[in-house]
Amino acid sequence: MRSHLKARTRLALTGTAIIAAIGLLAGCTGSGADEGDVVDQGTSAEENAESGDTVVIGFSGPAADHGWLGAINSGAQAAADSYDDVELRVAEGTDDPIAQIAAVETFVNDGVDAIVLLPSDGAALTEAAIAAMEAGVPVINVDREFSSPFAARTTVLGDNYGMGVSAGTYICEQLNGKTDAIVAEIAGIDSLPLTQDRSQGFADALDDCGLEVSARVAADFTVAGGEEAASQLLAANPHIDAIWNHDDDQGIGVLAAIDSAGRDEFFMMGGAGSRSAMEAIQADDTVLKATVIYPSTQAADGVALARLIAQGKTMSDLVTPGIPNRIVLDAPVVTKENVDQYIDLSFE
Repeated sequence: MRSHLKARTRLALTGTAIIAAIGLLAGCTGSGADEGDVVDQGTSAEENAESGDTVVIGFSGPAADHGWLGAINSGAQAAADSYDDVELRVAEGTDDPIAQIAAVETFVNDGVDAIVLLPSDGAALTEAAIAAMEAGVPVINVDREFSSPFAARTTVLGDNYGMGVSAGTYICEQLNGKTDAIVAEIAGIDSLPLTQDRSQGFADALDDCGLEVSARVAADFTVAGGEEAASQLLAANPHIDAIWNHDDDQGIGVLAAIDSAGRDEFFMMGGAGSRSAMEAIQADDTVLKATVIYPSTQAADGVALARLIAQGKTMSDLVTPGIPNRIVLDAPVVTKENVDQYIDLSFE
């Protein structure tokens, strides 16, 4: 609803005001600084880049049964390989919380310096993460949140609600005041909080321009599931103006269903940011005209932050020394006009 979006705006403005206030306070109270200067007490970019003590990082994530998860895993390794002072120990990917708990316990027993953990189930892994933290091993929580604030030193998240807002805003712009438009949604797994957040953000953004979701189906993040759900949606709705499909992997099946049905009266946008989606947007020869990114770089960011934390360094571009305890990444919309800026960050 409009109130949700206005609240987000107020929060953003409040955050800006707080940052400005911190800068002024630092300038006024910093010892030895000229009046108006900002005193930065953290480490610089040059200091962060310098090789330090070797940091051993344990990484555990779910089985890579999805293109996005595969990119998460390869991104973590690539980030570790980019530093000459990081050793990454990777546990076998698993969707079994018990097996992942065992991996975390092994990391702690082996004396790693930090753990980057994308839990198969955030609630189920919470106690194991708390135990690691209590043992003095900082945990960087990626993508799926734990159920306790004591389970992680830092949390790196994509913005699922923001994805929905970005998708809805783009569709509003493209429909340009057509308040009787038929807008359809092909969600992921409905039982997941991430799907619920995406759908809520989408509904709120559409409401802000006088639209609503006219038809909705849910799939399961797979090609086959996307094709089946899209076939049902198309059969039940003889006319559609716009579709948002939450996930680009299932979008391959969605596009197959659209081709089979011979439908092209609408435009579609995807979600997550796969290579196939971006190439289709670049070619501009299908109904897919845009996608909204859900970063597959979250584990890579987690590795970079784990290194800084273990070495006692800070985020160099922040005035306040330290590492934030929560980072929510952006959810930008990729179109034909800007796809060249994002395609190198896409996943297979």
